[in-house]
Amino acid sequence: MRQLSYLAVLAGCLLGTLPLELVLRVRVYARWRRLLAALIPGLVLGVTWDQYAVRNGHWHFDPRSVIGVNLAGLPVEEVLFFLVIPTCAILTLEAVARRRPGWLIGDEPAEPVLPDDPAR
Repeated sequence: MRQLSYLAVLAGCLLGTLPLELVLRVRVYARWRRLLAALIPGLVLGVTWDQYAVRNGHWHFDPRSVIGVNLAGLPVEEVLFFLVIPTCAILTLEAVARRRPGWLIGDEPAEPVLPDDPAR
């Protein structure tokens, strides 16, 4: 069961922020190209950094805490970390922006907030 702990934390993060997409309609997953554009630089940098650190003995992953599937020389959970955690952060940022009309983030104009909008 301990082998699933890292995956369970990542799943919990995704499940915890899913209501932001569904209830507040922040449309992060609907704009998947934009999401990928935001995630890929961090993924490449993070995986490269981890590969370097592991290869040089700066840290390691406890085999009792991962499922044993490797991707790019790292546990698959660690690669997923660089996708899941930034996605949750983006969902949270978009949710705050949605709840604070007029608070601009990124390069999009603010969407008009309608009086019957449940996100208010």
